[in-house]
Amino acid sequence: MAEMIDHPCVQHKLAIIRDVETGHKRFRELATEITKFICYEALKNIKTKEVTVQTPVAAAKCHKIDTDLVVVPILRAGVGMLEGILELVPTARVGFVGLYRDEETKLPVTYYERFPVQIKGGTCIIIDPMLATGGSTAATIEKLKESGAGSIVVVCIVTCPEGIALVETAHPDVLIYAAAIDEKLNEKKYIVPGLGDAGDRLFGTSH
Repeated sequence: MAEMIDHPCVQHKLAIIRDVETGHKRFRELATEITKFICYEALKNIKTKEVTVQTPVAAAKCHKIDTDLVVVPILRAGVGMLEGILELVPTARVGFVGLYRDEETKLPVTYYERFPVQIKGGTCIIIDPMLATGGSTAATIEKLKESGAGSIVVVCIVTCPEGIALVETAHPDVLIYAAAIDEKLNEKKYIVPGLGDAGDRLFGTSH
């Protein structure tokens, strides 16, 4: 299932990050800000435990997060969202996945993988600005499940029906959170209207 975060603050920032005139510095800032909003919603159902805290006045019953959180950016563009979620949950650990598409099979191939041991039984948050075809996301979910992840959510800025359908078919238990569900993929597998190449725009490598 995919959920679009339609809060006015998110949609306002989305309008600016989409703009072709937005430079890489502002694009990075907006990616961080939007990620924080989306992750706030994506983590609303994580496991907590009741604790008692002594305030200056009296004892108070409170709740603290009761699961290991592991953030997994899909390289390279996912790194541009990492700061946003770590500002929200600074104790989260970080794993990384790097994938490329085999030109013959058209399937994702892993070239880098590194996960903390806390992934076993923990809550994993996959981050990538664009969930386009869904191939890399589905492959990453599979790797996290093989590593023993307790639960998995996907956080992206923009996605589309084709990517959502692929992930939902392969992993119906994984929720997707996004700031926008766009119209479609074009012939080059870019999301329309999308953001363009998020990695290039994040790191200033576009022409």
